[in-house]
Amino acid sequence: MLALVSIRVSSAFDGGNGEAVQTDSPDDVRVRIVKDVGDRFMQWFYFRVTGHAGAPLTVRIVNAHEGSYRAGYEGYRAVASTDRKQWVRVPTEYDGTQLTIRHPGGADAVWLAYFAPFSMERHADLIARCQQHPSVTLESLGHTLDGQDLDLLRFGEGPLQAWVIARQHPGETMAEHWMEGFLARMLDDADPVARRLREAATFHVVPNMNPDGSRRGHLRTNAAGENLNRAWMEPSMEKSPEVYLVRQRMEATGVHFCLDVHGDEELPFNFIAGADGVPSLTERQAGWLTEYRSALARISPDFQTQHGYAPAAPGQANLRLCTNWVAERFGGLAMTLEQPFKDASNHPDPVFGWSPARCRNLASDCIAALWAILPELAPESDA
Repeated sequence: MLALVSIRVSSAFDGGNGEAVQTDSPDDVRVRIVKDVGDRFMQWFYFRVTGHAGAPLTVRIVNAHEGSYRAGYEGYRAVASTDRKQWVRVPTEYDGTQLTIRHPGGADAVWLAYFAPFSMERHADLIARCQQHPSVTLESLGHTLDGQDLDLLRFGEGPLQAWVIARQHPGETMAEHWMEGFLARMLDDADPVARRLREAATFHVVPNMNPDGSRRGHLRTNAAGENLNRAWMEPSMEKSPEVYLVRQRMEATGVHFCLDVHGDEELPFNFIAGADGVPSLTERQAGWLTEYRSALARISPDFQTQHGYAPAAPGQANLRLCTNWVAERFGGLAMTLEQPFKDASNHPDPVFGWSPARCRNLASDCIAALWAILPELAPESDA
């Protein structure tokens, strides 16, 4: 009989995060999460376990209590895969100190992650697919601190300037899964809604705002340890080139519509946060937000409007956030879409939880909601 191969934990791959602490037995594999650059954030994990010869696994993340959003581990189930294509939820417990993940085994290698990963290689494939469409222009806005391209996809020919960005926080991989669905529908020539939207608007799409953090396996920051969604007031090429470059292009195009796609660790719902509290907020902007939320709730059972972030008091919005800065600067409709790391509690899935497929479907519904309110979004001078 072959002896049991020694158990190994590895994360030396695109987006990986997790270091072995103890690997003596498959029923007691201990791992620690590595903090982002800057030592302020940690929560994302993505690693592979091998050497257990298909035996059931019990993996304990020993420093979960140091996580940036510890309440996010309550009622949460990790995702696991043996083929890196299908990610299923597995039994997970949080005792206030450790996050314990159990996998039934059956394969020689198991990948465990906080949410279904979205690698920079997959990003490159997404960009390559999209540029095949004859109406798409691909441009690198510039380079990140690690030397990666910041990709911008542009398509459409209408006067409405629509910006859609995702993954300012790299560990929020559901944002780029959403982006796959968004781009697939928007570039489908057989889809009448997509065709009409491309006639009415020019779309500027940044599928991944944080390539460096994505490749490094960060939760929230770029290579300089900057939280990009707190850099919109005063970005710099030294600390936050990603925001600096996108903001520079926004100034050149103007912005009538902006959707910034994220994920929330703690709330088990899909919801939209608006630019409540920006000093120059108008009734027109507030009305657009209400109409868009209402339209999306009618279209998608996975979306809801009862749960979300408390609105900022009038004039007290944090203008370092993308949504607030864009709304204040350009006066259009700016929103942040949040998706759960857990599941959508108003419409749960016991096997997959909130999943890449559901992200893509929600993106399609977000397009339908934009079509529903499009007549209201004409620039003030055209109204």
